[in-house]
Amino acid sequence: MDFEQFKFPRTSQLPQKIAFQSTSPSNIALVKYWGKADIQIPKNTSISFTLSNCYTSTLLKLEAKTKTEEKTTIEVELDGVSTPSFHPKIEKFLKLIETYCPYVKHYHFAIQTKNTFPHSSGIASSASGMSALAMCIMQLEKKIDPAISDEFMLKKASFLARLGSGSASRSIEGKLMLWGKHEQLNQSSDLYAVALNKDIHPIFQDYQDSILLVDKGQKKVSSSLGHSLMNGHPFAEKRFEQAQENCSELLEILKSGNIEAFMTLVESEALTLHAMMMSSLPYFMLMTPNTLAVLNAIWEFRKTTKIPVCFTLDAGANVHLLYPKKHQQDVHNLIDESLKMYCENQQVIHDEVGNGAEIIQIK
Repeated sequence: MDFEQFKFPRTSQLPQKIAFQSTSPSNIALVKYWGKADIQIPKNTSISFTLSNCYTSTLLKLEAKTKTEEKTTIEVELDGVSTPSFHPKIEKFLKLIETYCPYVKHYHFAIQTKNTFPHSSGIASSASGMSALAMCIMQLEKKIDPAISDEFMLKKASFLARLGSGSASRSIEGKLMLWGKHEQLNQSSDLYAVALNKDIHPIFQDYQDSILLVDKGQKKVSSSLGHSLMNGHPFAEKRFEQAQENCSELLEILKSGNIEAFMTLVESEALTLHAMMMSSLPYFMLMTPNTLAVLNAIWEFRKTTKIPVCFTLDAGANVHLLYPKKHQQDVHNLIDESLKMYCENQQVIHDEVGNGAEIIQIK
């Protein structure tokens, strides 16, 4: 794998005090990534929808050290509250990217970040958070070296984000992203995600995702631990093969617009993800009784009305309802009349596919 392309030469032309701001969305995997090798290398390819309304906004303030050997200080605020529990994750991230971004060693970091959705509830807050931070760091790199192209900036941002959280690599661009080497796409890589922009059927260009917040609490088992339990899992290798095959099938579905095939594949992937959790050692379950009630209600609604709404699940209890935009009102009615009751405080986030991270100009 070509790590060298992302290395940045050392430079003394560094701004002393500067700030950058970015927003970056969460994403929802259609073909799931579950299991990884060292340094966030996926065991299988994954494909995701980039979301629009579920995003993180991050302001990064940098102040140059007076001496390089000074210990880097890190301050993190989440939604205006000092959150020192995030410091170890940021420290680890900065250490991992140091080889590719040596300039980070010269700064103290103050990070102010806000989510539009609950943290640690299965809506991939680490994906949006780490990708937003990566975009801020790449703005610094662009400031130091204005010659780097926008295309390279996005590719390296995805590469850096992956080192903080594997799925974060898929949040930099949109509307559909593929991460992991796949034989059908020459440009695919384990090191960063690539956008699937060509030959996507119009029905998937504005697909809707209504997220039912069945449980907004912190997950009982972290995704990092869950990934590690795929090592030695009795069904792991077959699962990785299945994911590669499903990616091939989904690439064709995204071109053809075959909604029936889309729903079958996406729901199967969601249930397979949770089956891997329930058959690991130690085993665990992130779905709740309310999650199961929602899934059964969706199946019954689809059978009765023929409206093509399906579900997917991330590593948590919440349910993502996926459906074409033309059926938005029917699905919203279903949620209001039959599904909200299963959500914590009846909370639902209505979202849709989006375009990825954005740079916010600081005035």
